[in-house]
Amino acid sequence: MLKFTRIAAGLLIAVALLLGLIAATLLRRPAPAPVTSVRQTLFPVVVAARPLPAGKAIAADALRVEPLPIHPNGAFAEPSLVAGRVPAADIGAETPVLEDQLSSGLAERIEPGERAVAVRVEESNAVGNRLRPGNFVDVFFTLKRDGNMGGGGEIGHTQARLLMSKLRVLAFGNATATGDPSGDPNGMVRTAVLAVPVADVDRLTLAESSGRLVFALRNPKDTEVIDAGAFAPLPAVLNTSTHTGGGAPHGDSTRAAAGVSLDALSGGAGNAAPRAPVMPVVPRLGPPANPLAIVATRAGTGTGPGATGGIEVIRGGRAETVAR
Repeated sequence: MLKFTRIAAGLLIAVALLLGLIAATLLRRPAPAPVTSVRQTLFPVVVAARPLPAGKAIAADALRVEPLPIHPNGAFAEPSLVAGRVPAADIGAETPVLEDQLSSGLAERIEPGERAVAVRVEESNAVGNRLRPGNFVDVFFTLKRDGNMGGGGEIGHTQARLLMSKLRVLAFGNATATGDPSGDPNGMVRTAVLAVPVADVDRLTLAESSGRLVFALRNPKDTEVIDAGAFAPLPAVLNTSTHTGGGAPHGDSTRAAAGVSLDALSGGAGNAAPRAPVMPVVPRLGPPANPLAIVATRAGTGTGPGATGGIEVIRGGRAETVAR
């Protein structure tokens, strides 16, 4: 009996040593890595449902959201953030629409019918260089009397007037609405970029080159603007037909192409465009370049501010006056 007990105790000791050895081995092994999920993460990305041509606004139905395993840099998650934007280059179908593929900058902040025009400024005429992008200004201009009125000068009286009201400042110096809000770091602001209706660009550029502009800062909540109906239309430099096809009035671009003279801008041309006295029609010698066009000229006469001093050229049913 004693012998059996000793054998059993030896077996127990051997088993204990074996179990201890196994435990030590298990403790030395690295912990197993956690089991990764087989489910892949997807990101909502706006893609083109059909080819998007460059220069044409993107329609909302040309976009859709696709779940993709990657999220490209500059991608959009909502079609509303892309609809209405204009691609700078062609975008293929099923392609993610990215920010760097869309046009940006000042062109995106100009409303239809407006043009961005840079105007020279200095501290004395730009509210002490305190203008900022997004401000609204009234543009005043001054014209000094031409001392050579006896020689046919255009300006008879020194004047100062409000030229245009409530123009939006797009940029001032180096500051833009999406850029540096503090402006030029050295304080030497040279230009301001204004959003100007295309029909008024002629007047602004002529007033800047012939006189001096002054910007008056205004409260954006102030809605008072110039009543255009209180003034007669300014006579244009070039004659145009009285109406376009179908009787529709001329568009702003066409009226801007007709131009405005300094005499008209200063109010010296009156309320109607001056016309040269009718002279005998001189037929053009030789066959015209276009057999369907009838060409004739009338020489303008007269002197002084009200005289054209040019030649009226008639082609078919259109007439225009050119300088001699």
